[in-house]
Amino acid sequence: MYVKKNFGFKAIMRFSGSHIIWLTAWASAVSFFYWFTHWDWLTIPFLPISIIGTAVAFYIGFKNNQAYDRLWEARKIWGAIVNSSRAWGSGIKGFVTSQFAKGDYTAEDIKAVHTRMIYRHIAWLYTLRNQLLIPTSWEHISQSKHMERTTKKRRQTIGVGMFKDGNTEKELMKFLPKDEYETIINFKNSATQIIDRQAQDLKELRAKGLIEDFRHMELQKILYDFYVHQGKAERIKKFPLPRQYGFMSAVFVGIFIFLLPFGMATQFHDVPYGHILAVPFTVLVSWVYLMMELVGDYSENPFEGLGNDIPMLALSRTIEIDLREMLGETDLPAGIQPVNGVLM
Repeated sequence: MYVKKNFGFKAIMRFSGSHIIWLTAWASAVSFFYWFTHWDWLTIPFLPISIIGTAVAFYIGFKNNQAYDRLWEARKIWGAIVNSSRAWGSGIKGFVTSQFAKGDYTAEDIKAVHTRMIYRHIAWLYTLRNQLLIPTSWEHISQSKHMERTTKKRRQTIGVGMFKDGNTEKELMKFLPKDEYETIINFKNSATQIIDRQAQDLKELRAKGLIEDFRHMELQKILYDFYVHQGKAERIKKFPLPRQYGFMSAVFVGIFIFLLPFGMATQFHDVPYGHILAVPFTVLVSWVYLMMELVGDYSENPFEGLGNDIPMLALSRTIEIDLREMLGETDLPAGIQPVNGVLM
């Protein structure tokens, strides 16, 4: 997630500068070829091009609205995870007591239960984040070799690669018992199984009398909320923006950019040095349309590991700090800070 108010010129060029090169080459080729050959059949009246441009702008606007909705929904999901996580920590501390226990439990025993269940939830947070970062077939890193290399480079400069948050499996060992870790790590959906383990733990606590029916049901409702949040996030991750919208907008922009220099040639035909002036204006208009397409394209997948992502690592670390402070711990990790204007 970009946290600066504005993008600098360098950032814009890093994102779209390579496109300006081929846009300039194409606009120059058409303009100069027409200027020196004077073949009128190369030109196209500007009216049909403007109609196409208007239609493309509406289409891109629709796509970008849908891409923004996916991005914003993902942020709301993680905001709900923050709230439910705090409720879980508070509920575990307030509800799991020896008041109704069927045996003798010391304060240290109760504290151990609190720590185990809160730590397991922290493990769920990092596991869910890791699962949501697994590439899908429609994300940029899964495309052509050139796009794959470009995306990996962007991950290192404006994405998850800037944040050395450690290996997820090693991180989980801090929050899960060894035997439990070795079991959960082998599941296909480890995050789901961690929540299920929490539910089984609640059942055991109820049998021991460390919680009674009402408290059991309230804590189980919070676990249900975690399943809901996880399912919503997985829906965005595993169901793309329908490709008939996501891909065809790129085709339409490509058609418009291909035709635009032929229309610009007629507009600048009678202007002194028109063949030169037509080039920057063609590039400018083409670049605006291309940028609209790219903004939507890089916003539709909010769990891709790039600069437009939801800052899952920062949110997970915030929750970890809050929950461990509830346990009375003082040796806490530092919060995640932006790097190069990007918070992940």
